[in-house]
Amino acid sequence: MAQQPLDLEPATPSLTRSREIALIFITCIAQFLSLAALLQTLSPVMILADYFHVEDYGTLSWFSASYSMSVGTFILPAGRLGDMYGHKRIYLIGWAWFATWSLISGFSYSSGVVLFSICRAFQGIGPALLVPNAVALIGRNFPVGQKRNIGFALFGAMGPTGATTGAVFAALLADLAWWPWEFWILSVVCCIVLGLAFFIIPDEDAAINKIKGAQRPSFDYWGSITGVTGLILINFALNQAPLVTWMTPYIGALLGVGCLFMVAFVLVELYATEYPLIPIRGLSKDAVFALTCIFVGWSSHGIWNYYLFLFLEHLREHSALLASAETAPVAFTGFLFALSTVWLLKRIGVAYVMFIAMTFFMLGALLLATMPLHQTYWAQTFISVLIMPGAMNLSYPAANILLSSSLPKEKQGIAASLVSTLVNYSISCGLGFAGTLDRYIIAKEAKRRGFQGGPHPLQDHSPNVQSLRLVAHRAALWFAAALGGLGMVVAAIYIAVTAWRKSYRR
Repeated sequence: MAQQPLDLEPATPSLTRSREIALIFITCIAQFLSLAALLQTLSPVMILADYFHVEDYGTLSWFSASYSMSVGTFILPAGRLGDMYGHKRIYLIGWAWFATWSLISGFSYSSGVVLFSICRAFQGIGPALLVPNAVALIGRNFPVGQKRNIGFALFGAMGPTGATTGAVFAALLADLAWWPWEFWILSVVCCIVLGLAFFIIPDEDAAINKIKGAQRPSFDYWGSITGVTGLILINFALNQAPLVTWMTPYIGALLGVGCLFMVAFVLVELYATEYPLIPIRGLSKDAVFALTCIFVGWSSHGIWNYYLFLFLEHLREHSALLASAETAPVAFTGFLFALSTVWLLKRIGVAYVMFIAMTFFMLGALLLATMPLHQTYWAQTFISVLIMPGAMNLSYPAANILLSSSLPKEKQGIAASLVSTLVNYSISCGLGFAGTLDRYIIAKEAKRRGFQGGPHPLQDHSPNVQSLRLVAHRAALWFAAALGGLGMVVAAIYIAVTAWRKSYRR
């Protein structure tokens, strides 16, 4: 007997206006707290360095890179789990996990930097479960059109807003109380959101969990094993290299094995599974262009974000609270840029929106790369802080809208996981590349100036050492600007291809 075709497409539910608003709020809070948690270790970076007696930038970057690595890596299977078992169910599990490991991360104050970084990595699995399923809930509950686009735009706006809020509260608690409180308070907030989400999010259609005439899609175990393993090994090698140098044998070995796992992952997705984590064959050229822009652009952003706080707190010696206040304008401009995405997409299209976003990534990094050490904040620093949210909040919603529109409702988790994976994973990769560049440039410059000895401890604020750090910081930020420029080239090609298609169809 012939197998009946799969019927996975549930009808878009009808929601009241108040329920729609509540649903947007409870899904956007995932993006808000995900970025707030990332900044938990960025704004008080030097306070954490003093507490854990860290004397190098490479170790410090692990506090943020481990979190981003987990978010970017485990989003891959998380989106698929939502498609299989219901996005609401996985979303609730995500909040429980986020709350648990935020609590544990706070109690890791008595451990060393290694255990703290491991706790941060486990904490990142919570947002990995939350973010793609939150985006999928918007995609499933709102039809293609204005409401869905507004939902995605607001979701994107929560990124810089959450980052600013997380930075300010982390700095406040670290400066005025004790840094573990930022993790314990986050755990309580996650529990509250978990309770609200249970009542606000509509129960999902039976079609999510039951397929007519066929069995539920099987989980892509081999794809998950090869993909997650490959991503973790590559990312670990990139971020560990600045600590032990690329000459250490296990760094190259881990990178090579990770690449082999990723090759195996691609082969599994193409030939060995009926329900791939990433529908490689089904990705349109538009989606590939958009995802490439996301990767290079957000790699640039990760470098910009980390080195901005190092520049303000370590080179200019500002307090964590003052540095957080100096980055606070991203919340306001980020919200405006995110809302403008809907208007821009209607008038100029996703290709031009991506090009504008890549231009902002490049300009934001370029302003910091050329910034004098003792220049007033209101010159290049302030302008860079103002325009960088445009890069984030134009590229992220645009990519989500494009991927969500190109895939059916039963694959909304996959659509969300693709964008979110690249956003978070590229942040961690960018930190690894920049860390390597930072270490080698500072060693080369020290040798050129005739300085003796190894890397200087972070507590050394002598003018000569600070000038060395400034050179290395600028090299990393120039690399970030180059990544933004590469994104501009990719977006320009995308524009040319789109224009050619239109002329060809005529």
